[in-house]
Amino acid sequence: MSDTEQTPAVPAQAGAPAVEAVPDREPLLEVDNVTLRFGGVVALNNVDFTLYKGEILGLIGPNGAGKTTCFNAMTGIYQPTEGQIRFRGEKISGKKRHEITQLGMARTFQNIRLFPEMTALENVQVGADAHHKTSVISALFRLPRHRREEREGREKAERLLEFVGIRHRMHEFSRNLSYGEQRRLEIARALATDPVLLCLDEPAAGFNPAEKEELLQLIRQIRDTGVTVLLIEHDMRLVMGVTDRIVVLEFGKKIAEGLPAEVRDNPKVVAAYLGVPDNAA
Repeated sequence: MSDTEQTPAVPAQAGAPAVEAVPDREPLLEVDNVTLRFGGVVALNNVDFTLYKGEILGLIGPNGAGKTTCFNAMTGIYQPTEGQIRFRGEKISGKKRHEITQLGMARTFQNIRLFPEMTALENVQVGADAHHKTSVISALFRLPRHRREEREGREKAERLLEFVGIRHRMHEFSRNLSYGEQRRLEIARALATDPVLLCLDEPAAGFNPAEKEELLQLIRQIRDTGVTVLLIEHDMRLVMGVTDRIVVLEFGKKIAEGLPAEVRDNPKVVAAYLGVPDNAA
């Protein structure tokens, strides 16, 4: 089975110790001096960082720092003005969104994007369809291959709903799920595309402390299945508790990168979040 055809399974031991940060230094995603301009506005300014296979990397910064813009450049929504982005050694700048998904990159959104009139199960099955090879004719006449892919897609969707903890809600319309359940559903749908890299854009937004702790455990479990994670998040406790390394943006520029403790104590990062000069006494 190829890397892009793996279905996450619940780890044998939930909450198992995280693997070492950057275990084999194998680059998975390389953002190489990326600049993105919108007219006279520079949204990203010469941003560079590398995400290694098997780690959880945090991408943080104050509001307007360019975090989601960076996600959008990685996933094909925006095209860099300068620089390039490589995923699994292949240049993806200029590729279409579905092509990037098929390479093994999936994402969630800051604002939840589900199909409200579809059930939770159907929403996840949409993600599973990303790798289906059934032709129009096969689907029209419900030939054996189409029926097999439909059955396998449903089974995968049920497993993933179980994995994120909402299988008991699989027949509910997504609009009827709680906010936290919708967040989990969006993660399940992203995992259904068989990613090797999952990009989470503020997945804890609107969560209470108990829900945040559950999310932290879920992110670890996702990594334990072999999926690398890139995380945008404002909750610093969650970021510090789950990431192996952190990249910090401010006004579209990278101002720091390193281990969580190093970033936490970096004067430039403190200044960016607190709004004080980094050389203040």
